[in-house]
Amino acid sequence: MEDHKIVQRNLALQREWYGEPLGDRVRRLVVAFDISQAYLADVLGISAPMLSQVMSGRRAKIGNPAVLARLIMLERKILTPGVASGDRTAMQQALDDVRESKPTVDREALPVHDGRADVAAVQALRRVARPEDLTRAAETVRDHHPWLAELLRRAAFPQV
Repeated sequence: MEDHKIVQRNLALQREWYGEPLGDRVRRLVVAFDISQAYLADVLGISAPMLSQVMSGRRAKIGNPAVLARLIMLERKILTPGVASGDRTAMQQALDDVRESKPTVDREALPVHDGRADVAAVQALRRVARPEDLTRAAETVRDHHPWLAELLRRAAFPQV
């Protein structure tokens, strides 16, 4: 298979597995934290050439689950007030926290979920929508975005 077709296939697989090409996700992190790709690779625990290959589609996946967990952790940290406001100290602390993390992936614990972001989202949803509207929205998205449907259901029914 020629290189162009391999890259296209890999990018299609990334869309399927990760929701979008990894290059898009990585570029957002580079911009949000105002760092180089090489520095981001170090924070994630992956070599710079490997990150480049994943971004360009020459490789389809991130093989190490801990690296993917760190990527998701950083994506979530973009939403924290200090990072979102561009506070350099908060940004560096977020990067350091993720670099030093030792995530594991198993049935008992998801390392990238500390619950704080979900709690804030649930509270915000409850302030702006009625339970029946949240339930209807959950049903609308459940097949394509089950995690979002679950969040909407939790906002609609506090006991769930």
